[in-house]
Amino acid sequence: MGMFFADDRYDESRRMEGFQRYKQLLSFYAGRWVKVNLLTTLGALPLGLGIAFSILSSSVLVLIPASLAGGAIFGPFLAALYDSIFRGLRDAPGSWWEHYRRSWKQNGRASLLPGALAGLLCGMYAFMLYLLWSASVLPGWSTLAVGLFSAVLFCVLNLLYWPQLVLFRQSNRERLYNIVLFTLKYFWRVMGTALLLLVYFLVYLLFAPWTLILVPFVGLWFILLVCELLLYRQLDAAFKIEEQFVQIEGDPWRESTC
Repeated sequence: MGMFFADDRYDESRRMEGFQRYKQLLSFYAGRWVKVNLLTTLGALPLGLGIAFSILSSSVLVLIPASLAGGAIFGPFLAALYDSIFRGLRDAPGSWWEHYRRSWKQNGRASLLPGALAGLLCGMYAFMLYLLWSASVLPGWSTLAVGLFSAVLFCVLNLLYWPQLVLFRQSNRERLYNIVLFTLKYFWRVMGTALLLLVYFLVYLLFAPWTLILVPFVGLWFILLVCELLLYRQLDAAFKIEEQFVQIEGDPWRESTC
């Protein structure tokens, strides 16, 4: 049984396609992703508390160091979540805890700086939303459009940067270069997926604090799964993910049918 849909009518001995693949992934890996998401939520607490304290104190001087430090703490947790999702997308064998520990060893140090920068941007967006909410006069439509567009670009950066970090050994310059080329090649799909991610987070904000109850269980892993699944075929074509990792991990579908 998958989330929201019954998924027991397909052949589990082979990899499905389209919506059946979505249900298959939920059937196989939803349990482990909930566990990883719980750990990710714990890792996000310092960032969330730091941003909340800076907003309550209306202090940018508190926001900057709190966001940087909280983001650096959150970085390895977020990398481990992306690693778990992509291991599921390529059906990597092994236990979730083994994969989680391996991700921390392989990606922990490399994720500190991007985590800090992502935390800083999250803090700035949160502080900006607070200022808009408390302002007596709303800014013009052009200002709101620029803010939304920058938020979409931030979502694009997250959806394409972190998979490269957990999958390949590259420099940050190479990752950013790949992001630009991939976005240009698959522009509408990338932008649509980033917009979906942004709308998801906006819904959480609009219905807070009730939606905070769902964060430990559904909050981050579910939307990342949907977005990365929508991009996975293009990512695999661009980076040869399956071709590279099948040599290391083997082909689980071939093994299951032997």
